[in-house]
Amino acid sequence: MKEKEIIVGLDIGTTKIAAIVGERAEGGKINIMGVGLTETRDAVLRGVVVNIDRTVDAIKQAVSEASKKSDVNIKVVHVGIAGQHIKCLHHRGQITRNNGEDEISKVDLDRLIHDMHKVVLDPGEEIIHIIPQDYIIDNDRGIKDPIGISGVRLEGNFHIITGQVTATKNIDRCVVRANLEVAELVLEPIASAEAVLNEEEKEAGVALIDIGGGTTDLAIFQDGIIRHTAVIPLGGEIITNDIKEGCNVMQKQAEMMKVKFGSALANEARDNEIISIPGIRGRDPREISVKNLAHIIQARMEEIFEHIHFEIKSSGFEKKLQGGIVLTGGGSQLKHLPQLVEYVTGIDARIGYPTEHLSKGLISEVRNPLFATGIGLVLHGAKTPIKSGNEEKVEKTKKTGLFGKVKHWLEDGQDDFKE
Repeated sequence: MKEKEIIVGLDIGTTKIAAIVGERAEGGKINIMGVGLTETRDAVLRGVVVNIDRTVDAIKQAVSEASKKSDVNIKVVHVGIAGQHIKCLHHRGQITRNNGEDEISKVDLDRLIHDMHKVVLDPGEEIIHIIPQDYIIDNDRGIKDPIGISGVRLEGNFHIITGQVTATKNIDRCVVRANLEVAELVLEPIASAEAVLNEEEKEAGVALIDIGGGTTDLAIFQDGIIRHTAVIPLGGEIITNDIKEGCNVMQKQAEMMKVKFGSALANEARDNEIISIPGIRGRDPREISVKNLAHIIQARMEEIFEHIHFEIKSSGFEKKLQGGIVLTGGGSQLKHLPQLVEYVTGIDARIGYPTEHLSKGLISEVRNPLFATGIGLVLHGAKTPIKSGNEEKVEKTKKTGLFGKVKHWLEDGQDDFKE
């Protein structure tokens, strides 16, 4: 079996699980080979696994579908993690070097980062990511890359992302029970940023907002570095519930209404446009105004983005976002959402599609903000030196016919003939 540089991203969300198989291509881009998608109703709540068996079944189904489409035997996956248990904190660490004449090396940086694992956390929490912000060498501040510089005292400012141990263990348990191995856990907004942002935006300053089913995640970049992260425990699912209660319809009908007719701005909806919902067991159909539907959606979206705007202001980077706001995730597909975001925050906004870093393959199939995290996990995995462990299946054409079978048997028994 010929091994290729294949990476698999597994996005475990509140409403869906997406498995995406990618292959490294030239120029740091990715060729998408296969996609698997399944629903996770009542299995994951706000990014946290609440039903192990259903989650395992959904993972198996998504991975099986992606495996068939890509003709790849999937063994190792890069998994996204989110949820309201995610927290961030800023911490400064320092080390004193024995010889100030020697150049600072990667060993010194690793030692400084290792010390960050000694930071006191709340009970039941663990560190997911440690992201360097800048370094200080003998009171010289604002140094991005200290390797090669001489100095005695090396200090670093770090952005530390933590999560609950039980939440990460449950995700790991689900993946293992699905007969897979976790290559790494990646915070979902970090993964989504890989898919929808470019380096110029990250340098200029940009706020990425990933609207999922259970949570809305925020990641702020400036000078090419992630500066602030936050998770709002509200997402597309709560909008569906609002529609269900406000319009007195079933959950599936509410979701359909949101996707097909939903708008984030009530003023853009027509007064005379009506949705007809079939009645249950022969009852008369219900008629619902599209404008009333938009009012319900707008009220909840305004609440979500008021929380987001508060986080942006609290970060201190509100006036430094030259790249504006980039919206992605399944919830970003609501009509007129960028306009509402600009109205609430006063910052330019656009929709981020996860196709910018794709070279070929199933680009049209994944041209949807819904797949931003999954594709971002593949891109993130492609940048890490972790061996994928995924193997490409032998091409079917090589197995067909007598010659192909004999050649395959001979190759399998070559070691026996050598003895």
